[in-house]
Amino acid sequence: MKVAAVKAPGGLDKIVIEDRAQPTAGPGQLLVRVRASSLNFHDFAVVAGMIQTADGRIPMSDGAGEVVAVGEGVVGWKVGDHALSTFFPNWPAGGPQLQRIIGVPGDHVDGFAAEFVAMPASAFTRLPKGYSFAEAATLPCAALTAWRALMVEAQIKPGDIVLTQGTGGVSIFALQLAKAAGATVISTSSSDAKLEKLKTLGADHLINYKDEPEWGRKAADLTGGRGVDLVVEIGGPGTLTQSVHACRIGGHVSLIGVLTGVSGEVPTALIMSKNVAVKGVTVGSIQDQVEMVAAIEANGIKPVIDSSFPLDGIAAAFAHQISQKHFGKIVLEF
Repeated sequence: MKVAAVKAPGGLDKIVIEDRAQPTAGPGQLLVRVRASSLNFHDFAVVAGMIQTADGRIPMSDGAGEVVAVGEGVVGWKVGDHALSTFFPNWPAGGPQLQRIIGVPGDHVDGFAAEFVAMPASAFTRLPKGYSFAEAATLPCAALTAWRALMVEAQIKPGDIVLTQGTGGVSIFALQLAKAAGATVISTSSSDAKLEKLKTLGADHLINYKDEPEWGRKAADLTGGRGVDLVVEIGGPGTLTQSVHACRIGGHVSLIGVLTGVSGEVPTALIMSKNVAVKGVTVGSIQDQVEMVAAIEANGIKPVIDSSFPLDGIAAAFAHQISQKHFGKIVLEF
């Protein structure tokens, strides 16, 4: 089978396309013919060498494909079923624990940049009805992160106000899921053209953060001074202060990304005085994914796909990702 692999120490020029032996389905496993994967920042960190992995690691945490063999003892799956990967295959339900968040495909173990994978049947869920493989492959990391931030941690409800940052996969899914839940959404971006696209997806208020450096206060003003219920925080230290300014008293910040750095000044007095909860969110459990798939089906949500690349175009796909010219998800189809 054809795979993409990352040679140490990493870098886009260290991704090689090679042939490896096709795996077989062992006891409790499914053999899946992978048809699509999608790019996340975590995947880029792996291929760029920011996250150290074994030499020759097959990257990509997300995958969707067709079951071609069912291992001994597996129930609930049959040949021909469509299967969707999970980011944390050892996290069935409940809250995060160390043993539940190890085994990430494409990082701790080989991932989905391969034509075939053999993995435990428990590590897969079904696809939303009517979804293509490419559409489904956008869900396990980005969509589930947004789902957990909104529905599991912040537990938003109709009438709440949610602020999203930028136009990456998590942020767009957060916008779509929040609107489906009956929330008002304030979206930020540095691009007026991208803001207009967010408007077509349902964003109620738009802020260009280059034009409004104090965008957190602007967001609070848009709520009549009350503040937002939830900020889906993608930037990290460079944006956290404005996110807290945007929040209502007793509001919630779901800290998802560190695009502005891994450490920095924390507005401790502001967080304390506003009684804001800042909660780190790293994807979610298998049960969370099952519930998200059901919600997607009920609301007819479709992912926004920017572009598609073949498996041997994986380096070009990552180059497109880091150019930040995309809107929505970048996928691999093979």
